[in-house]
Amino acid sequence: MFKTLLFIAIGGAFGASLRFLSQATVYELIGRTFPYGTLFVNVIGSFLMGLLSIFLVEKFNLSAEWHLAILVGVLGSFTTFSTFSIETLVLFEQGDLLKAMTNILLSVVLCIAAVWAGAYFAKQLV
Repeated sequence: MFKTLLFIAIGGAFGASLRFLSQATVYELIGRTFPYGTLFVNVIGSFLMGLLSIFLVEKFNLSAEWHLAILVGVLGSFTTFSTFSIETLVLFEQGDLLKAMTNILLSVVLCIAAVWAGAYFAKQLV
């Protein structure tokens, strides 16, 4: 159990750092008028979750520790539902109902589509 937790913790540190850098880059390029950075990491993370959930099991046959380190650790900390939630709440509190609802719709639809696309793509390659 300790070995598994260590793998997840190391993956989590990497994923959280990658999330911060990715969000900061997106916000620097596009601005902060909409939660673009959070949307970006959630969609990319969802795509990678679909892709890697297939590849890690069917193509690379990695150990359970590596599987958990990548999917739970790296991608679990890279994607950020809690940040999505607070940013959406702030939009509601600011009275920007359109942006809040757009963020909810885009996040749900694009993330589900991305995880499906990643899994579909991986299955074509396996």
